[in-house]
Amino acid sequence: MRTTMRTHACGDLRSGDAGATVTVCGWVGHRRDHGGVTFIDLRDRAGAVQVVFHPQDAPDAHAAAQRLGAEDVVRITGAIRARPAGMENPDLATGEVEVAATTLQVLNASETPPFPIEDRIEAGEDLRLRYRYLDLRRPEMTKVLAMRAQIVRLMREHMDGAGFVEIETPILTRSTPEGSRDFLVPSRLWPGTFYALPQSPQQLKQLLMIGGQDRYYQIVRCLRDEASRADRGFEFTQLDVEMSFVTEEDLIALIEPLYARIVRETVGAEVATPFARLTYAEMMTRYGTDKPDLRYGMELVDLAPVFAETGFNAFATVLADGGAIRALSAPSAGSFSRKELDRLIDDTKGRGAAGLVWIAVEAAGAVRSPVEKFLSPVEIAGVLEHTGAAEGDLVCIVADREDRANVALDGLRRDLAGRLHLIPDDAWAFCWMVEPPLFEYSDEEDRWVSVHHPFTAPASEDLEPRSARSRGYDLVLNGFEIGGGSIRIHDPAIQRKVFEILELTPDQTEEQFGHLLRALALGAPPHGGIAMGVDRLVMILAGKDAIRDVIAFPKSQSGTDPLTGAPSPVDDVQLRELGLALTAESETDRGSGSAREG
Repeated sequence: MRTTMRTHACGDLRSGDAGATVTVCGWVGHRRDHGGVTFIDLRDRAGAVQVVFHPQDAPDAHAAAQRLGAEDVVRITGAIRARPAGMENPDLATGEVEVAATTLQVLNASETPPFPIEDRIEAGEDLRLRYRYLDLRRPEMTKVLAMRAQIVRLMREHMDGAGFVEIETPILTRSTPEGSRDFLVPSRLWPGTFYALPQSPQQLKQLLMIGGQDRYYQIVRCLRDEASRADRGFEFTQLDVEMSFVTEEDLIALIEPLYARIVRETVGAEVATPFARLTYAEMMTRYGTDKPDLRYGMELVDLAPVFAETGFNAFATVLADGGAIRALSAPSAGSFSRKELDRLIDDTKGRGAAGLVWIAVEAAGAVRSPVEKFLSPVEIAGVLEHTGAAEGDLVCIVADREDRANVALDGLRRDLAGRLHLIPDDAWAFCWMVEPPLFEYSDEEDRWVSVHHPFTAPASEDLEPRSARSRGYDLVLNGFEIGGGSIRIHDPAIQRKVFEILELTPDQTEEQFGHLLRALALGAPPHGGIAMGVDRLVMILAGKDAIRDVIAFPKSQSGTDPLTGAPSPVDDVQLRELGLALTAESETDRGSGSAREG
């Protein structure tokens, strides 16, 4: 990091540099005064080093050091020397040395920061995001951004080595259905019309294959106007890939060694390939979700056969209505208190299920349950046999519509794994989800919609919406979907049939997808691709709980930017240029000012 202002970065100094005279620049961290000698921790992106100011050796620098405040920007020249024996800091990369300062120059004095710049931060998220540039100075944030850059570099190296060409696609495109909500951009030159910011380059990368480009990739920013969550935001980055003349096996063979390498080079762990593969149906049966965490057990079991002739009305009614009775066995949870068990019931209801029945297994096959008197000995024995529950375990049963039971038990399984400490440290469990449904019924829209997007190829000639499977595949890591893709439809007749099932009229099909259908009819090769999320992958590998912690300038969970105040009103001149006018309701909201939080 040598420049005209410094010879070394703070974090790069080592015992081998002892005796050298160096000039370093950075921010002042902690300052300490001991027996007339002043110490500071000087920090830059590369790390921190201790600087010592002796009044006898450098009286002017020592006097200036006593006036330093937190986050002052300084330039220091001095000699590298080994720390006194017993004073080394093993937690610091530079902990064997210190800089004995001879000169100190204050480049910029800082006002008192609103929170301490340290990893053990207690400031709220809104405050951290408002002063994000201060938050970024924390060593932990610097480490995360460096990991992110490393992962993107590895992706580019892998794709370039596999013969792919990086091609940029437009950021202004047209709005299309069958996805999340678009962010719209009004056109000044074409009043009354709008561009859309891309949710993904899906159609464009397919057109690149039809254009003969064969192997495309891009590290691309995408935007979706959907509710923000811990693992999803308005803006996201993905490794976008498309290949011609391939099957699912080719895409999987491309991705697996890349992700094994990423884990190896970022966290130092070895991941075995090939990754596990489970069909969508198998995942739902065993885990109740299409993104299961395979680092622990507690697989779900079907108890409908056990209660086929039950006299317990709550279970009998569910089965008569075509519902499901599903369960899991939580090891060593049979000792939960009544308060803890009531919390499990409340959590289950909070996930949309009607409730939870628990059975604690005690010694000699005895059980304890609020519904014990309603169950026959044969049914209780069947529950224990099917779940494999042993003494000290807790059986959790949900009887409801199958989708609700799955959602509730998936959430319960994840929560219990954490509470019972079943998740091994530094474990990386990859798996592929394959053969997902091609369509799903939308109660909101009262029609069949695409599970992924309408360009996904069916797995067979079966296009019956209730039974059709697709040639899709998702990659899952530790219970998070980190990427997904499919083999695409390259036959225009099949693509038109899919549009018909989605209830698009011929006019709608032509208006929205005519360009694609014409391209498919002009020599489209078999092709497929995948999009791999960068933000979520970094979040998992860095051990963070939210993608906001791995993005330099994220939005808050509400979708606003406390740093810049976005989204914000624009003046009437800009609106007139775009041919836009605000409604009375919007004008009222506009008067409240920017979206700055706090």
